[in-house]
Amino acid sequence: MSPFPAALLFMLLVAQAPAPPPTLPEILDRVAEEADVLQQNAPKALTQETLEQRTMVLPPRALLRVGKAATVTPKPKLLVREIVSEYSVGSLKESDSPDLVEFRQVVSVDGRRVQSAEHARHALSLGIQSPDDRVRKRMLEDFAKHGLVDVATDYGLILLAFTKRGVANMQVKAAGETRVGAEDALIFSWRQTSAAGGELDFFGNQSVRRPLQGMLYVRKSDGLPLRVQAWAEHPDAKRTIRDEAAVDYALSTHGFLMPASVVHRHLVDGELKTENLYRYEPFKLFSADAEIKFTEVPDTPPPPPPAKK
Repeated sequence: MSPFPAALLFMLLVAQAPAPPPTLPEILDRVAEEADVLQQNAPKALTQETLEQRTMVLPPRALLRVGKAATVTPKPKLLVREIVSEYSVGSLKESDSPDLVEFRQVVSVDGRRVQSAEHARHALSLGIQSPDDRVRKRMLEDFAKHGLVDVATDYGLILLAFTKRGVANMQVKAAGETRVGAEDALIFSWRQTSAAGGELDFFGNQSVRRPLQGMLYVRKSDGLPLRVQAWAEHPDAKRTIRDEAAVDYALSTHGFLMPASVVHRHLVDGELKTENLYRYEPFKLFSADAEIKFTEVPDTPPPPPPAKK
């Protein structure tokens, strides 16, 4: 005979039984809640972003090649660059859309200082006050000036696609289980049904948004978002161009999710051309970290007029 009453044994078994995983509606509610918290707090945050870009480039053509050398196609070489930037998030000042966008200012290139962090933060403050996408395009052109190609933007904010409004324009389906780091995770496939919250592409003087699809990874126990994968293909008559990204999120010291890393890949006809790895230092809040602020950097005074003789 058991020394424990049957009722007590039943209570012990119930206490030891794991809680059932959340349902899909509960998970989407949790993800939307985290997206809303990110939407509210990201504009108050600042961090340093390190971009390591790996790209395959052709060597410069020689002015004159003769004999067999003239018939040999040069092989591409791997070029690795490192760009450190001050990074923040904001909305365009006069835009009708409340959507947040990324702003960054280069601080150093391959270890060579370009400007001070204070000047970079001042430039960020001016960028966030800009009325349209032109200033962000100039920031991407600044990256190109430093030799970077196929730079991606706004992937760190992909979680914002999962607000209640965003999820209403998605198809979401269960896609299995896995592990993300030390966490048991549930996987869901997702596809946007409109381009409203999709990827932003710059072509010449125009910008175009394209719908995204991908995979969402959430913690099995409570639905906390852990990783978002996204990809899109671009129409081209001659080539198949595809951009894909994986964004890992982590709770900041202030209690809300922020991007920890982004891996972006640019492929042409299935061949990897460029890989961008973005890493982020811990985010600081303007209101909580007194030393972090957009400082007013005075303009350099003009030189004094030459002395009269």
